[in-house]
Amino acid sequence: MSNRRTQTMDGNTAAAYISYPFTEVAAIFPITPSSPMAELTDAWAAQGKKNLFGAPVRVVEMQSEGGAAGALHGSLQGGALTTTYTASQGLLLMIPNMYKIAGELLPAVFHVSARSLASNSLSIFGDHQDVMATRQTGFAMLASSSVQDVMNLGAVAHLSAIEARLPFIHFFDGFRTSHEIQKIELLEQEELADMLDWEAVEAFRHRALNPDHPQLRGMTHNPDVFFQLREAVKPLRGRPARASSGSTWTKSTPSPARTTRFFNYYGHPEADRLIVVMGSGASVVEETIGELMRRGEKVGMVNVRLYRPFLPEKLLEAVPASVKRIAVLDRTKEPGACDPLCLDVRNAYASKADAPAIYAGRYGLASKDFTPAQVLACLR
Repeated sequence: MSNRRTQTMDGNTAAAYISYPFTEVAAIFPITPSSPMAELTDAWAAQGKKNLFGAPVRVVEMQSEGGAAGALHGSLQGGALTTTYTASQGLLLMIPNMYKIAGELLPAVFHVSARSLASNSLSIFGDHQDVMATRQTGFAMLASSSVQDVMNLGAVAHLSAIEARLPFIHFFDGFRTSHEIQKIELLEQEELADMLDWEAVEAFRHRALNPDHPQLRGMTHNPDVFFQLREAVKPLRGRPARASSGSTWTKSTPSPARTTRFFNYYGHPEADRLIVVMGSGASVVEETIGELMRRGEKVGMVNVRLYRPFLPEKLLEAVPASVKRIAVLDRTKEPGACDPLCLDVRNAYASKADAPAIYAGRYGLASKDFTPAQVLACLR
């Protein structure tokens, strides 16, 4: 039983609470449903609340999300730990800077209340269309499925970004998690100070652009070296996994959540049918799986937590060898192609002779109701 202090809050408040101690500069522009994260950060800074570095967060509101991304990029290059909060088209406006931030190994953290994108029409409600549009940028990506997850994995995102020297997107479903109110365990600022790799923070500051030790960055490269330099970052892509899997994850996730890792399995140890899901839909699947197991059925689920980098070997470790059929549920639509989470799962099994049958499913666009009956249909 944990002895941590508890408090009732929604997902946006949990994200703002856990990001504030690690943030020196917050570059923001409001967009539904992420705005309360920035509003709370601004209010706490105005009240003089101090971060782990002994100063209030400096909040800078720009004229668009593109401006916020540019300010965030420059702030990171200047040696300030910088955070932003966004969703939907706002996140898409940040994509050009995201490639640079990842390529330059800067420890940004984006807290995203994932939301649908305007296509045939606009919707302010949650799905994964926005975050899926950024999976190729080089950012590591953590998915929270509850308000408690937002607290825990938000800490993992900041701690791991600093340790791994790579940026993180920490996302959770808009409205379904961002505005859901739960009683959760808090991570106190003193605990977070003990978890923080202060040497990594100092190393980050030393790498900052400074006229006292000038550096050349952001050059233009010709074909003779661009390819090699692009491939040179490949070994660094394992850093988010190593940072997230070690003491960072263990210390920042209260019991019983300490059993969670990159792919969290729940179900019968000899399940023959399985659902793979990510985000708040996991709670619906878990409730249904629990009821079916009480009826004697051999079923299970995998809740994806670390989506990028996607680690096929860890997924295979999580799935029981007895599984014959897998339904992968994406909360996005990729017109003209297999939806992304399903594609990743299929790739994980591509070289396996005894691979289970893998079926693609789609649910909950713009937070359309996702019910136990639908989960049951996936398992039949």
